[in-house]
Amino acid sequence: MDNKTIGKAFVPITIIFIITNAFFIFGRSLLARWGVDTDVLIIGNLLLILLTAFSFYQHTRALRNKNIHAFLRMLKGSMLIKMGVCGVAAFIYIVTAGKAVNTGGVLGFMFLYFVYSLTEASIVMKLSKQNKNA
Repeated sequence: MDNKTIGKAFVPITIIFIITNAFFIFGRSLLARWGVDTDVLIIGNLLLILLTAFSFYQHTRALRNKNIHAFLRMLKGSMLIKMGVCGVAAFIYIVTAGKAVNTGGVLGFMFLYFVYSLTEASIVMKLSKQNKNA
């Protein structure tokens, strides 16, 4: 599997990032009426794109491995790291914000986590069907 194929495969995730950030910036007044803090969503979205890029890199590295145990170990490890970092980030935000926690922002962050994870999983599954080693 070459880098050009992997780069093309990451495009949908990049598009999700751009569209959601544009919505958070230009729809700030709408989200404020709904009681959602857009700063929380933008920071969460930035964290998620970085974690998804790392996780995607680990998944594509795992696809190149011929050992099924190493493949599964890398796959589960990257998912666990992503989930753990998101959990810690949410916990830090909740503790530091105290009573001013924006529930809409936290729920939006969780929704974005699922969108990124499901998109990444579907892309990796498509790549694994193309890969001879998987």
